[in-house]
Amino acid sequence: MSAADLGGRLPLADPVHLDPAQRDLYDHLMSTWVKFADSIGVQAATEDKRLIGPFNALLLHPELATSISDLQVAESAGTTLSPRIRQIAILLTGGVWRADYELYAQFGQARELGFSEEEVIRLCAGEVPESLVGDEHAVAEAAWQLATKHRVDDDAYSAAVAAVGPEGLFDLCMVMGVYHAMCSLMALFEVPAP
Repeated sequence: MSAADLGGRLPLADPVHLDPAQRDLYDHLMSTWVKFADSIGVQAATEDKRLIGPFNALLLHPELATSISDLQVAESAGTTLSPRIRQIAILLTGGVWRADYELYAQFGQARELGFSEEEVIRLCAGEVPESLVGDEHAVAEAAWQLATKHRVDDDAYSAAVAAVGPEGLFDLCMVMGVYHAMCSLMALFEVPAP
């Protein structure tokens, strides 16, 4: 895929032509999210340092983008969810949205957390793998219902609250909310995986 196509419906912003607010956000993203992405083998910028994935679109409104980035950092640092349950929520959200870049970015992390390739494929398709058991299955089912039906039935709620408690369900909503925002942004602008 050519660099010109990596923005989807948006041209990739040229770092030379950013206004001061965009430049501050760009510098922040390059020193945090892009640096992290590079460390796990995920492309988040082109060779000429243009942002790709959701990061290019974030430059459209730096003030709001900074707030969502701050929420994502706070959610990740403060969550009570286990890394695997959090990853289930992220993959299910990306799968429901069919967010190619998000799924590309998360695939390796899911494998490192011990998910089988089949489990990752199912989650990336927006499905709850039958192989998930216990707390993971309970929370995955609640997350799936919330993402697809916008409601959680009593049985799924009871199982999920038994698994992670009310605070854990709050944290589930926060991680899903952040990723719903990012995935909706990527869907609207048709942001591809590299």
